[in-house]
Amino acid sequence: MKPLNNAATSRLRAETDLDAASIQHGSGPLTLDDLPPPDTRRWVMRRKAEVVAGVRAGLLTVEDACKRYDLSSEEFASWQEMIDRHGVQALRVTRLQDYRRREG
Repeated sequence: MKPLNNAATSRLRAETDLDAASIQHGSGPLTLDDLPPPDTRRWVMRRKAEVVAGVRAGLLTVEDACKRYDLSSEEFASWQEMIDRHGVQALRVTRLQDYRRREG
């Protein structure tokens, strides 16, 4: 598992109240190389958070992220919304229904 670097960790923590134990540390500023590969098909919580952090850091636009990862704009927007409302843990697939049920 590739760790997020300090820039991504700090950004996510500041935006989501993420605690230090939830994410592994790396070093240096966030770069495109820190993001998941374009052919990613298995979207675990960490990878989703890395893509959102990349967009928020200005490394790529929402449109670029959607194109690079073959995502719909609605899917990406849902990742951002879940992070904003409930933190990175809400991106865990097994928890999505629980969070969506609370919102409904």
